[in-house]
Amino acid sequence: MKKKQLNLRDIKPSPEKEHHHHHDDDGHNHDGDPGGFKAYIPAIVSFTMLMTGIAFDYFDISFFKDWIRIIWYGIAYIPVGLPVVKEGWESIKKGAVFTEFFLMSIATVGAFVIGEYPEGVAVMLFYAVGELFQSAAVNSAKGNIKALLDVRPKEANVFRNEKIESVTPEEVAIGEKIQVRVGEKIPLDGILTSAKASLNTAALTGESKPNTLTKGDTVFAGSINLENVIEIEVSKEFKDSSIARILDLVQNATARKSKTELFIRKFARIYTPIVVYLAIAVTFLPYFVVANYVFTDWLYKALIFLVISCPCALVISIPLGYFGGLGAASKNGILFKGASFLDTMTKVNTLVLDKTGTVTKGVFKITNIKTIGWKEKEFMKYLFAIEEQSTHPIAKAILEYKADTPYFKATEVSEIAGKGLKGTVNERDILVGNKALMTTHKIEVPQEVETIVESIVLVAIDGVFAGYVVIADELKDDAKQTIINLHKIGIKNIIMLSGDKDSITQKVASELGIKIAKGGLLPEDKLHEVELLKQNPANKIAFIGDGINDAPVLATSDVGIAMGGLGSDVAIETADVIIQTDQPSKVIKAIKIGRSTRQIVWQNIVLAFGVKLIVMILGAGGLATMWEAVFADVGVALLAILNAVRLQKMHWD
Repeated sequence: MKKKQLNLRDIKPSPEKEHHHHHDDDGHNHDGDPGGFKAYIPAIVSFTMLMTGIAFDYFDISFFKDWIRIIWYGIAYIPVGLPVVKEGWESIKKGAVFTEFFLMSIATVGAFVIGEYPEGVAVMLFYAVGELFQSAAVNSAKGNIKALLDVRPKEANVFRNEKIESVTPEEVAIGEKIQVRVGEKIPLDGILTSAKASLNTAALTGESKPNTLTKGDTVFAGSINLENVIEIEVSKEFKDSSIARILDLVQNATARKSKTELFIRKFARIYTPIVVYLAIAVTFLPYFVVANYVFTDWLYKALIFLVISCPCALVISIPLGYFGGLGAASKNGILFKGASFLDTMTKVNTLVLDKTGTVTKGVFKITNIKTIGWKEKEFMKYLFAIEEQSTHPIAKAILEYKADTPYFKATEVSEIAGKGLKGTVNERDILVGNKALMTTHKIEVPQEVETIVESIVLVAIDGVFAGYVVIADELKDDAKQTIINLHKIGIKNIIMLSGDKDSITQKVASELGIKIAKGGLLPEDKLHEVELLKQNPANKIAFIGDGINDAPVLATSDVGIAMGGLGSDVAIETADVIIQTDQPSKVIKAIKIGRSTRQIVWQNIVLAFGVKLIVMILGAGGLATMWEAVFADVGVALLAILNAVRLQKMHWD
């Protein structure tokens, strides 16, 4: 298997996480609440002093000369400049010399050296304000993920020593009983011991409709209890609960870089030193070419060139674009385990899907009852009486159908291996099973039975064929539309692989309009089929399965998509994308989100490069000053950020 198992760490609310302290890979520190007034104080101080200084210069105030002027602008520079210079120095100590902090530092300090004090302060001030806005944008892009973090239950009411104690979810052991009041979040995964519960599972599945559960059902941490006080027996420790795993996935998703993101990071490392050497060339080379060479003029041009070339807009806007995509996906109940899968999703051209639990509900139901010489109600009473003695899934499906009317009791029920059951009900001999059972007892079966591909239960009463019941798995409500929409968005190559009987698989495939389908496959057969598809390098394969027996295929395909990832641990471990609801139509949303993210990222790259190139040419020709340089950089960064934030507002229906 190519994919490593995820390390699902215990997500304890450490002080860092509680305050959402975040230090991005690009070296930007996004601390606390960037919208908080405190963060803006240094910029306000610098701005006030800068404006006052410019006013003094303009009105030619007598005392505002020489050293006083230098000290004034120096003090104005410190609040915004010092953190950047410090960050640049820290990076140099770690071996990263050519960072944007270094660029900004030499450009502004250089401005002071050539006596352009107000411009030096202004450049750094614009940069600092741009950073603050970027911080605010990053945090707004994190809105969805923060909302998920807020879903983390803070306490659990556990029964101990015949009373209820309030403890943190991490302290509760498996097997302990907890109580959840109305309106509270369920703190841990467990089994419902109360008769009934109505839960809001929107935080986990994106499904707004309340979920009604009965005693013995599994409940998931992060769900909100809507009606009565309920009791739950804990089945998993907090660190293994569905919500902890989801939080872990979401928090680590951005760590898995996409190729575009990695390319830009590498590009910035090569690009920055080139720019610095070019700036040195701009300063000194004209000495050998230009007749009236003035060192300060060319130094100033070189410094402008440095400020313009700062790759800040690129380095920030691309990760932010992916962040926006990941956030938008989690808002729609789709978890990508990394930005790289958002990219891969856009290239998918072959979709392989499992049948049971993926396009069908995975629940057997009676779809047809046919009786011969018996009233349906009477016929079913005999059938229920026999099936009540069996634990077979088909027996369960038949008993689910049972009405609340009194029914008969069976005696002397025995199982005939591989064929069915026989027994006595109301002194009548009853046979319930397949055709082989009827043949053994020389009972004639009508021809129409041969044409039915679904599971069929034949019934004979007192040696005469009495009728049959057809049992089938139902298609999911959105399955048909999903296949139609996949064709619409350009994915024509759709293949169904199933472990179910081939005849049933073919019937479901034709109902859905899937041309290639194979049934009767073991997990290793499915794996073999996907490996055959992978031999053609043009195929980019996404596999959708319900995650339990599909783990090998989920791991082998280019993108493994697991259905209903909440219930299946194996799915969470192996899949690259987890659809938190059981709706196959979410796959289309996932592809569309991937495509929109890629589009926005490339728009940002083109925007950043385009504007930078224009201003660089103007700067080298002496037509752009330091002010235009910073406006260009900060402006492009902000435009790129606003573009990335658009992902949060889009609809993919």
